[in-house]
Amino acid sequence: MRALFIGGTGTISMGIVKRLAEDPLWEVYLLNRGNRKAEVPSGVKQIVADIYDEDDVKKKLDGLTFDVVSEFIAFDVSAVERDYRLFKGKTRQYIFISSASAYNKPAAGYVITEGTTLANPYWEYSRNKIACEEFLMKKYREEGFPVTIVRPSHTYSEKSVPLGVHGDKGFYQVIKRMQEGKPVIIQGDGSSLWAVTFNSDFAIGFTGLMGNRHAIGEAFQITGDEILTWDQIHQTIADALGVELKPYHVSSDFLSEVGKKYGYDFTGSLLGDKAVSVAFDNSKLKRLVPQMTTNVPFHKGVRMSLDYCLAHPEQYEEDPEFDAFCDKVIDVLENAKKSMTD
Repeated sequence: MRALFIGGTGTISMGIVKRLAEDPLWEVYLLNRGNRKAEVPSGVKQIVADIYDEDDVKKKLDGLTFDVVSEFIAFDVSAVERDYRLFKGKTRQYIFISSASAYNKPAAGYVITEGTTLANPYWEYSRNKIACEEFLMKKYREEGFPVTIVRPSHTYSEKSVPLGVHGDKGFYQVIKRMQEGKPVIIQGDGSSLWAVTFNSDFAIGFTGLMGNRHAIGEAFQITGDEILTWDQIHQTIADALGVELKPYHVSSDFLSEVGKKYGYDFTGSLLGDKAVSVAFDNSKLKRLVPQMTTNVPFHKGVRMSLDYCLAHPEQYEEDPEFDAFCDKVIDVLENAKKSMTD
């Protein structure tokens, strides 16, 4: 079988590509700009192109048909409209990577299924994903376009550490704050529930849907079975680092407001996603992919991530602006507490 991945070198997709590269039943193609060729597994074929240059892509795909096309980098309706033009009649299955952040906020209940209403007034990213889903499902209902919707939650890899609050340059500065004995901001009171999934586990669920006729016209969320509080997530990271965790709990509403003054958009990522407790009911996925389970629990996965991070510091950026922001927020709140108790 022949699969095409649009993108294919990101946190989620690389785990899938690595898994398929070892499967003799699949012939794997990546369509991207070729900027990370060194990381692509041997045997995987690359079509170097900018997906936004539709005419060029059409020429380079001439004569090729696929059993599965997977779209990892479409973030608005215009992108899936382009894919529809490119791949109508050229693939037996088109898998669109949506997001679990598309589920209704505030949540009507903390247990999320594929039938949970899609709505997110806080985050344009999520609303765009919803609009993409609606366009594709309309094409499925009216024309039989063979779409499958996949909704990941918080997927991480050996090169990333999942966190709730960080700066524009990612998680690295939070790790440094832990190592330096500084307080670490955790949204809310740290007790809300969250699901984190290692990308190799995600790949098991995803590849089980590929080429599966029962997945056509359906949506599936793919997450691990492990549910942790945000305090537990941060404590597990600190334990792996061998340092004391100094949690500093800040309300998501406050972070959203103060973040705007310093150029940080926490409204979407927190109020529209990580501030809400979630537990995912993955029974629909497991009916098609019964082998889907958590093989890499967080206490193991995060050690793999930190081992890589600490061994390759040149691949990560320090973020002094975010570090100063954290110190400022903590200083303001501590002074407010002091003034109220004096």
